[in-house]
Amino acid sequence: MRASPPRATAATRATPRASSPLSLFRRREGGDRILIVGLGNPGPEYERTRHNVGFAVASELAQRWDLPKPKQKFNGVISEGRIAPGGPRVALLQPRTYMNESGTSAGPARGSLKVPLDRVVVVHDEIDLPFGEIQPRLGGGLAGHNGLKSLKSGFGDAEFWRVRVGVGRPDSTDPEIVSAYVLGRFSEPKAEVEGLVAAAAEETERLVERIASES
Repeated sequence: MRASPPRATAATRATPRASSPLSLFRRREGGDRILIVGLGNPGPEYERTRHNVGFAVASELAQRWDLPKPKQKFNGVISEGRIAPGGPRVALLQPRTYMNESGTSAGPARGSLKVPLDRVVVVHDEIDLPFGEIQPRLGGGLAGHNGLKSLKSGFGDAEFWRVRVGVGRPDSTDPEIVSAYVLGRFSEPKAEVEGLVAAAAEETERLVERIASES
């Protein structure tokens, strides 16, 4: 049966937690910037795979927000700007490590930019959501996702925002089959995949605006 069109779940209405005086101090120290990390693997062989949907969403956001050409930094590529004139300031990072080492890129980036953890948004593939479902969430488990595990290590905590982009899961729990599935290209029509990426970018933008409004 064909997956339903991209949609955001009720979890997208989650409200960012109230800030403590300490977190407000750290926010002023780091300015009002929000760090967005799109996860994926480098190299042409991984392009358009399910595991690289975070890269695809990051590229869509860079184009949507008309960000400047990214610079090579923090073992990745990063671009900084605003999502619109007068809008929230963002730093958009795509680690160029492999997925399992994403934290070695994003951790130093967050530290250098002095971004509070609750102003970090990670966009990643999620096999526990059906294709087309998009679910922002603050913190939570890592669900066996190696990129998230590395980020927890790099950040020192897992209480960062995620935009979980549903790619579905295979009809097997065999680790090798699951790995081949996420590293494989989408089987859905190109238009549906493009729609998923666009919807995830829109949901990420809404989350960024909501986080910024809480400053």
